[in-house]
Amino acid sequence: MTVFGISAALAGCAILAKEPVPISERPPISERAPAEPSRSQTVVELAKRHVGAPYRWGGSSPSGFDCSGLVRYVYAQVGVSLPHNAAQQYRLGTPVTRDGLEPGDLVFFDRLRHNGIYVGDGLFIHARQTGRGVNIASLDDGWYASHWVGARRLELPAQASFDQER
Repeated sequence: MTVFGISAALAGCAILAKEPVPISERPPISERAPAEPSRSQTVVELAKRHVGAPYRWGGSSPSGFDCSGLVRYVYAQVGVSLPHNAAQQYRLGTPVTRDGLEPGDLVFFDRLRHNGIYVGDGLFIHARQTGRGVNIASLDDGWYASHWVGARRLELPAQASFDQER
């Protein structure tokens, strides 16, 4: 039983992952207009509110998040409905190169078994495992750099905003 518990904790979102379906051919993100800064910053600010929240496998609320649950919850706050599965989230949006990342973009790792939200300056917010909860990490940290898969930019509704007084 201990081996299963350790395996589940280390796997993070891995148990929910499936192989991605190839997306349609689109021009590289570098050839598209940049995302609206205020709306993408909204996503980042909402995600930052949850730094320190506990990790919970299958969790998608402030009482406990897993990686795709955190992404799903934050984007729901700005009117974007996402599946609770990193690999399925990877199928959405527009591909982004690592050099083209902007705050609010989704970043993916480990054969699409883990993801988070890019915040800028090479950092991203994610829910990794029990004991660490929601935290900020660097894309250049060894494990993340070696397990990088890709990134996606989601289109946000024009009215995406939040109450800064909450």
